[in-house]
Amino acid sequence: MLTLTENATLVIKSITGVEGAPEGAGVRISQENPADPALAVTTTEAPQPGDQVVEEAGARVFLEENAANALDDKILDAAVDDKGGVEFLLVPQPGAGRENGAAPTP
Repeated sequence: MLTLTENATLVIKSITGVEGAPEGAGVRISQENPADPALAVTTTEAPQPGDQVVEEAGARVFLEENAANALDDKILDAAVDDKGGVEFLLVPQPGAGRENGAAPTP
C-alpha cells in the first residue's frame, strides 16, 4: 500500500486544510490508462466510489483503482518550491519488488 512521508503528510494537510474546505477533504491520485504511467493529482472533498483511502496523521489520499495498483509499493513525498508550487515525488518502498522480502542474490 502507498505510504506517505512526513513532508507529504504536511503538504497534503496544508493543501486540504484551507479555510472553508470540507471535513475529510483529500488529494486524489488517478491514472486513466494503466498502460500510461501518467498520474493526475487533484484535491477533492471525498473519495470516489472504489477509491482506496490512505490516511496518515490527518492527511487523506484517495487512490483510483488503476493508481492504487501502480502505487502499491511506492512512497509519496512532497516538496514546496520557492514560489509555493507543490511537487510530488514517488519512490519505491525499501525492499519493493523482492518476493517474500528475500534479499537479492549476489
